[in-house]
Amino acid sequence: MTRVIVSGFSLSIDGFGAGPEQSLENPLGKGGKELHTWMLGTRFFKQMIGADGGSEGIDNDYAVRSMSGFGAFILGRNMFGPIRDEWPDQAWKGWWGDNPPYHAPTFILTHYPREPIEMDGGTTFHFVTEGIEAALEKAKAAAQGKNVKIGGGVSTVRQYLAAGLIDELHLVISPVILGRGEAMFTGIDLPSLGYAVTEQVTTETALHVVLAK
Repeated sequence: MTRVIVSGFSLSIDGFGAGPEQSLENPLGKGGKELHTWMLGTRFFKQMIGADGGSEGIDNDYAVRSMSGFGAFILGRNMFGPIRDEWPDQAWKGWWGDNPPYHAPTFILTHYPREPIEMDGGTTFHFVTEGIEAALEKAKAAAQGKNVKIGGGVSTVRQYLAAGLIDELHLVISPVILGRGEAMFTGIDLPSLGYAVTEQVTTETALHVVLAK
């Protein structure tokens, strides 16, 4: 049975999933890159960017898990790129170059239609204008029985959480304080939505917590 999962989502100690003042040069906002220190040094991440080396162990295991076994992905428009309103630049194909890390159908939430984009490595970006439920329905059909990952950003995860559509969340609490940015849980009551902690592991760089219904 297809499950809807958030996995490897990094948060600051004060609950922010991205820093303030996001831009083309600083897509994660000021201080946002520090949230992902736990992953950047892993063997999984090094291999993903074509580099050698990297650490193994718990952080690497969770990094592998964060991108494995998914038949489709859902992303908010901000995760795809910094462009707003209509699509003035049809050449923009995401932050990742010709071979994005998804290798599966990937559905982008947007208010503005655009034709699908086929990328190297099996990723095809589909642009969904009908809302989160429609995107999830399309993603589940495309996943063919595999799980669907809600890849972010914060606003997208919050919408799916509030709608009760996420089965499991793997959150990575990094030892960083941002003070400002995109807050994940403001106004969201996780216990009332049925979530409880099912895993917790601490490493030198992060606290890994899994919540599930």
